[in-house]
Amino acid sequence: METICAISTAPGMGAIALIRLSGNKSISIADSIFRNPSGRSIAALKGGQIIYGNIFLPSDDTIIDEVVISLFRAPHSFTGEDTVEIACHGSTHIQRRILQLLIDSGARLARPGEFSKRAFLNGKMDLSQTEAVADLIASKNEAARRIAMQQMKGSLSTRLKELRSKIVEFSSLLELELDFSDQDVEFADRSQLRLLLSETDNYVLHLARSFSLGDAIKNGIPVAIIGLPNAGKSTLLNRLLGEDRAIVSDIPGTTRDSIEETIHMGDVELRLIDTAGIRHTTDTIESIGIERALNRATKAMVILLLVDVNSSQNDINSLSSILKNHINKEQQHILLVINKIDTNTTHQTDLSSLPCDEKVCISALDGQGMEQLQEALVRITMTREADNEDIIITNARHYEALIRAHEALTRVQQGIEANISGEFISLDIHDATDALAEITGEISSQEILNNIFSKFCIGK
Repeated sequence: METICAISTAPGMGAIALIRLSGNKSISIADSIFRNPSGRSIAALKGGQIIYGNIFLPSDDTIIDEVVISLFRAPHSFTGEDTVEIACHGSTHIQRRILQLLIDSGARLARPGEFSKRAFLNGKMDLSQTEAVADLIASKNEAARRIAMQQMKGSLSTRLKELRSKIVEFSSLLELELDFSDQDVEFADRSQLRLLLSETDNYVLHLARSFSLGDAIKNGIPVAIIGLPNAGKSTLLNRLLGEDRAIVSDIPGTTRDSIEETIHMGDVELRLIDTAGIRHTTDTIESIGIERALNRATKAMVILLLVDVNSSQNDINSLSSILKNHINKEQQHILLVINKIDTNTTHQTDLSSLPCDEKVCISALDGQGMEQLQEALVRITMTREADNEDIIITNARHYEALIRAHEALTRVQQGIEANISGEFISLDIHDATDALAEITGEISSQEILNNIFSKFCIGK
């Protein structure tokens, strides 16, 4: 396999940069442009040792930089191959010069994710673990980091392999029965098989359902700001962001489309979504905006239901009626935010018809109650995170495979109940186990692998 090289630190200038080599010629290539003051070579090192020296031009002995080199001998490296890491000064010019020297000496530039791909191909980690490496690099908050680290250590892989192994064992017994079909024997205990299928299917569904939470943790928890026109939604968005992101006007219906911005509160990342005011209207463009607002409300994990303290009872009742079929209190947390308390202290309007888990009173204009609102948001979103030991799915590819496994397991259970031939049941079992195996990479096509690793960083 060719020896590859790449800059593994972020692009640009810094104090230190890291250039990585991997492959069976990595040591000899690095040695060809390296000189230690005492004459010791990289090849003389044991794995896990470092050495100081200079990178030089072989043509005229010009010193390019002083470096520290770390050696990792196969199979005890990230890729499972001999790996050399060169820590040089962070000048972009120096990085490019050293990289060019390595290429001139026989290495080639690594493709995106090629180091991780080699780790997978060399059995250092399975596919879900290598994907977790990319998730760890991209993690923006503690929850995302924790989930990526958990999957990188193999928690998901181990569980799926256990389930798959048990199902395969029963499948082999079913197929053995086919060889003795004329003797009417039963090797696979149907009651135990039903129990195993039920437990497996429940767990697969549990993992699949965790994807909505995992995706939110990975990309930011969606928080929709909805309410009547002129309730102060755009003012609230601007107040939370600390900048004038949305246009604020006294004219009802100013916001015609959704505005989305990401902020951090404590250790939580939120995707705040300002939406069009919800009301009955004959305006075609505004109607489209309202439809989009309701669609956003349906998909949000947290809803800030903003109402003007001065709203009429008819307006509140109308809003309640519109929201009735667009909010799921089982899966969403609704925070009722009563705005414009700086203009009214009597709170005459009855808000009991509105869906609500808790409420807070604010003035988005002058900032009253904003601290309490932010505390409530952090508390609510933190409770959306799963227990540290729970396995959460954050990868859409894994989610799709789990859904296919669930559908196949459902067919298996239906087939057993209908007492159909074990041959057809075995086919559905194979579909289920293949879907689970795709997650860990036990079954994968080159096209899928190329697509996965093409999204990785170069140098990782």
